[in-house]
Amino acid sequence: MSAATEPTPEPGVQTSFWGHVEALRHAVVRSAIAIGIALLLCLFFAHKLVDILDYPLRHIDIFTDPKPTVTIQLGEARLFGPAKVTREQFPALPPGAAPHAVYQLGTNQINGEQILTLKLDPSVPDKEDLQVRLNNLTPNEAFFVAFHLALYGALVLSSPFWVYFMGSFILPAFHLHERRVIFSWMGWSIFLFLLGVLSTYFLLLPVALKASVGYSNWLGFEATIWRADAYVNFVCIFIFGMGLGFQFPLVVLFLVKIGLLTHKQLASYRRHVIVLSCIMGALLTTPEVITQVAMAIPLCLLYEICIWIAWYWERKKRRAEGVIET
Repeated sequence: MSAATEPTPEPGVQTSFWGHVEALRHAVVRSAIAIGIALLLCLFFAHKLVDILDYPLRHIDIFTDPKPTVTIQLGEARLFGPAKVTREQFPALPPGAAPHAVYQLGTNQINGEQILTLKLDPSVPDKEDLQVRLNNLTPNEAFFVAFHLALYGALVLSSPFWVYFMGSFILPAFHLHERRVIFSWMGWSIFLFLLGVLSTYFLLLPVALKASVGYSNWLGFEATIWRADAYVNFVCIFIFGMGLGFQFPLVVLFLVKIGLLTHKQLASYRRHVIVLSCIMGALLTTPEVITQVAMAIPLCLLYEICIWIAWYWERKKRRAEGVIET
C-alpha cells in the first residue's frame, strides 16, 4: 500500500486562506505575548495601580462640601473612623477646610490610675483621608485583587502593541483610500474612548461612589468598609464600559454616512436612545441604577450632538448638489 500523501492545495483560494490563517495566528500570538509581558510588569507594580484606583475614592466629595474627619487608632489597627466631626468637637484639628486627623489611643498613669489618652499623629499617610476603607476579607483575596489589577493594567499598557499587531493583519485587505478613512475613524474612536475614560475617572466615578455611600446610609447600612476586590472590579468595569459606551456616536454617524439614517429619524428616536443607554449601562458597566444613569446622561448628550452633525452633513450635501442656495 502506498503511503498516504497530503492533498495538494488548489492554487488561489485555498493557499490564500491558509496564508491568512497563519498571519492571524502570528498576530494573536504576538498580541498574547505583549499582554503577558505587561501582565507580569503590572503584577510587580500592583501597589501603584491601587493608588491610581484610589483617586475617585479620595475625591468622593468633589461636588459636595467636605467636613473634617477623624480616625482613632490603637497600635497598628484602626479602631474607629474615619468619622465626620466638627472643629467644636476637636479644636486641635490641623488647618484647612476638611483636614483628616489620626489620634493614637493610649494610656497614662496618673495618681496610680490608668487614664485613656488621645495623641494627635502629625504624620498621616496619604490614604488616611479615605471615607471608605478597602479591605481583604479572605486569605487569598489579596492575590485576586493583584491579578485583576494587573490584568486590567496589562490590557491598557500593551494596547499599542496588540492594536498594531492586529492592525497589521487587517489593514492589508483595504485599499489606500479605505485605510485613510479607517485611520480617521480610528482617531475619533480613540478620542471618544479617552474622553469616556477620563470623564468617568475624574467626574462620574466620585459622584457614583458618593451616591452609593449615601444610598447605603439611607437604607440604614454601614458604608465605610468595602471589599477591595469588589471595588477594583466595579471601578475597572465602569471605566472600560464608559469608554466603550462612548463609541456609540461613531456607530450612529456611520449609519448616517451610509444613508441608513437621517437627522429627522435620529430626532424621532430620542426616547428609544434613553432606554438603549440604560441598557448599555447595565451591559457595559454594573447592573444598578446609579451607573445606568451615569452612563445614560453623557450618551444622550452625545446623541444630540450626532443629530446636529447629521443635519450639517445633509445640508452640506444638498449645497453640493445645488439643492439649496449657498
